[in-house]
Amino acid sequence: MRFSVNVPNFGDFADPRAVATVAVAAEQAGWDGLFVWDHVLHRRHQGRPFADPWMLLTAAALATSRIRLGTLLTPVPRYRPQQLARQVATLDRLSGGRVVFAAGLGGPVEDEYRSFGDTAGPRELAERLDEGLELLARFWSGEPVDHHGPHYTARDVTLLPATAQRPRPPVWIGGFWPRRAPMRRAARWDGAVPLFETARHGQVPEVAQVRELIAHVRAHRTTDRGRPFEFVLGGATPADPARARDVIGPLRDAGATWWDERQLQGGPDLDRLGPVLRRVEAGPPVL
Repeated sequence: MRFSVNVPNFGDFADPRAVATVAVAAEQAGWDGLFVWDHVLHRRHQGRPFADPWMLLTAAALATSRIRLGTLLTPVPRYRPQQLARQVATLDRLSGGRVVFAAGLGGPVEDEYRSFGDTAGPRELAERLDEGLELLARFWSGEPVDHHGPHYTARDVTLLPATAQRPRPPVWIGGFWPRRAPMRRAARWDGAVPLFETARHGQVPEVAQVRELIAHVRAHRTTDRGRPFEFVLGGATPADPARARDVIGPLRDAGATWWDERQLQGGPDLDRLGPVLRRVEAGPPVL
């Protein structure tokens, strides 16, 4: 099992230097990854400064050499695919092939989409997500792309350089369980990053629901893409190793392959560097 640190892209972490500090501490303490949020607007956290996640990850990449880096998660329908493809490919090459690309619809939809005049409903956003993911994978290849879809067009386009990872970075898909459609989408890619209706950000999911989700995804895995499929769970665990083992051990036994350490969504320390850094420096759980 591998372990990552999760921070928002607002508050103290709107400063790339703060994210780089956490990244260095995470690498030194033995964590395996650092993931940041990808929001342009979240009214629940209004009044705080927000930063571009790719700039934050660039600072983290320049300060580290080992840990995996990415967003959890990027709302693909909010981007133009060609722009997003360049950002991810540039970061992947800068980091020496350490990017994980996690994608979903994002939200809140009212804040992230409708506030900027995008009135698309959930069905259209899901269509744009699926079409955008396929287009991103083709752009990252460095090969010529001709695409004429319902939402995007590319006429004889070759985007170079290609990503450092071949044929592309791992793609993880997020969504809320027990909604089945996002996890069926995840089964077509390289990993699932579920949130749970009964365990929101920072809360540990129930083992029974994790088993049900993993069985559902495995039942819909129709192809082997040549890399291991990841089940990424997360929550806030105590720094005490024995207590953390009690939390994570049953989830690992159920099939989870990554644990993503997250501050509680409603907690006062969510976007503060000091408390997060102390937890990171304590190191990942030892199972």
